[in-house]
Amino acid sequence: MRPLSQALADHELIVLRVIGEWWELDLSGEDKAACIPALTQALAQLDMTEEVSYLPPEEAEAFLSLAQQGGRLPVAVFSRKFGEVRQMGPGRLEQEEPWFDPASPAEALWYRGFLYRGFDKTPEGMVEYYYIPDELARPFAPAPPPAPPKRTTAAPAPPKTAKAVELSTGSPAPAVPTSSLPAPTPSTAPLPALLRDAAMAVKAAPLHAVDDLTTILAAAQTIPLHEDNLDRLNAFLLDPDPERRSLLLTLAWDMGMLRQTDNGFKPARAGVAWLQKEREGQLRDLAEAWSSSSWNELRHTPGLACEGSGWENDPILARTALLDGLPHSSDWFSLADVVGAIKAHTPDFQRLDGNYDTWYIRDLSTNEYLTGFDSWDQVEGRLLAFLLNGPLHWLGLCDIAPETGLFRLTERMVAWLKQLPLTQLPAAERPVPLLVMPEGTLLVPQMANRYERFQVARVAEAQPVSGPDQPYMYRLTPASLQEAQNQGIAPARVIEFLVKASGRDLPPGLKRAVERWRDNGTEARLEQVVVLRASQPDILDKLRANPKTQPYLGESLGDLAVVVTDWQKLLQMTTQLGLLLDQTV
Repeated sequence: MRPLSQALADHELIVLRVIGEWWELDLSGEDKAACIPALTQALAQLDMTEEVSYLPPEEAEAFLSLAQQGGRLPVAVFSRKFGEVRQMGPGRLEQEEPWFDPASPAEALWYRGFLYRGFDKTPEGMVEYYYIPDELARPFAPAPPPAPPKRTTAAPAPPKTAKAVELSTGSPAPAVPTSSLPAPTPSTAPLPALLRDAAMAVKAAPLHAVDDLTTILAAAQTIPLHEDNLDRLNAFLLDPDPERRSLLLTLAWDMGMLRQTDNGFKPARAGVAWLQKEREGQLRDLAEAWSSSSWNELRHTPGLACEGSGWENDPILARTALLDGLPHSSDWFSLADVVGAIKAHTPDFQRLDGNYDTWYIRDLSTNEYLTGFDSWDQVEGRLLAFLLNGPLHWLGLCDIAPETGLFRLTERMVAWLKQLPLTQLPAAERPVPLLVMPEGTLLVPQMANRYERFQVARVAEAQPVSGPDQPYMYRLTPASLQEAQNQGIAPARVIEFLVKASGRDLPPGLKRAVERWRDNGTEARLEQVVVLRASQPDILDKLRANPKTQPYLGESLGDLAVVVTDWQKLLQMTTQLGLLLDQTV
C-alpha cells in the first residue's frame, strides 16, 4: 500500500479541497503543494475505528471489506460489490459535484478521503487497485496467518530447454495463499440412498496411474515419443484417455523422468529411481509433481476452447484454490458446495485483477465466448470440477459419484494434505513374480514390481492390454532379442534376468530357442501376406508382363501363386483388363 501523502498527490486539486471541507479544513486559497500536508496531518489523526462506526452501513461494509483484504483489492473485484468511482476531469467535477450525490459506496468513501486508486506491478502485469492508505488501514490490519507447511516435489524438474510431448508451455508463478474457506458440511445423510439407487454410482479412485506411467516409460525405450505418434501407446494403457495420457507425460517430464533426444523422449535416471519405489510412494510423488506441474487444466477442461495468444493463465493458482477449499476428511461432500464456497470467498483465484473480459474462452456447446463475471460458473466452476474429476481422481486421490455430484478424498489424499508420512497409510503391496510360458509369452501381474516390468520391456515385445485386472503380456521374439542386444543385453543376461524375476528355471525349449538365436540369429520368419492363386500358369505370366499389374505382384509361390503387395490396386487393374478376381480378404 501507499502512505497518505502519496495517495493524496494523485488527486486533482478540487478533490483535495472537497476532502478538506468534509474534515472542516478551508483549503480554498491553497495550492496543491499546501493542501497535501494539511490533509495528511488531519486524516492521520482520525480515530478510524470510531469514524467507520459512524459510516452508513453500505460504506462501512465496503471499507471493512477492503481492510480485511489487506487494504487493497483490484478495481474490478471491489467494484463488483461496492460500485465504481466515476472518473471526471476538473471541469466536470465543478459542474456535476458528485460528492453531494455519490453513485456508490465506493464513491462516497472516495470523497471522504478513505479510498484511493492506483496501479501496481504483479506477476500478471500492471493491475489497477482500490486501496486504503497505510495510516488509515493500520488499525484494521489482520493478524498474519500461520505459514503453511511446504511441499517439495520428489525430484527436481529438469531445465525446460524444449517443449515436451503434449506439454503446456505456460510458466506458472508461485502459488499465492488464498483466504481460508469455511469447512464444507459432509453429505452423509442422502448418500446411502443415492448410491443404492444408482448402479455403479461410485467410481473408486484408480491406482493404475503408476502402472500406465510405467508403460509409457517402458515404451519410450523403443518407441520415439513424438506428438504425432502418441496414439501408438493407447493399446498398452489401462486408461487411454488422451487428456490423462497428456497429464502423465507432462508429470514424467516435470519430474525429470524423460529426457529429450534427437530421436524423441527417452527414459532418464530419475525415472529408474521412481520405478523402484512402492506404489504409495510413487502416487505421493505424482501428487507432489502435479501440485506444481506445467500441465494447464484450463486448456483441457471439457466443453471449453481456449483461443488466442494474447493471454495466459497460471494453473497453480487454480490448484491452490481447490486444495485450500477441500476438507481434510474422507467423508462424502458435495462438489457444488466446495465450488460455491470458493466462488463466495475467493472467486478471483485465477484472474487476480478481477477482469473477466480479456480471455478468449469459447463454450463448445453454444459456440459463444464466455466473458464477464456472469460466466464464472461456465469457466472457473467447470475448471474446479475438472480438477477434482480429472487429475485428482486419475491420481488416486479422490472417489467420485458423478450421478450424485458427490466426492470423497482417499486416505492417501488426506495424508498428503496433512503432510503425514506414508507409514500412516495401509500396508504396502506385496509384489508377485512374473510367469514365463513355454511358448515365449511373459505374464507380468499388475501387482508385480514395476521396475521389473520396465526391465521386461527391454527384452520382450509388449502386447495390447486385456483389462485392468489382467496381467501384462510380453513376447520374446527375434526382434526383441535383437533390440536387447543393441542395448548391451546379451541373451545369457536375458535368461539370467527371467530366471531371477520368475523365481524358477526357464522352460527348456524356450531356453534352447534363446540360445539358438544367440548362435544363429533369425532362422525363420512368420508373416501375413495376401496371395493370388490362378487356375492356369499363363494367367500369372500375363499379369507379370502387364505394366499396370506388375507393380503389385511380389514373390512367386510356385507356378500358380504369387504374393500381392497391394490387393486393392491389383483388383482395380485386373477388372479394367477384363479379369474378375474372386476375393476373400
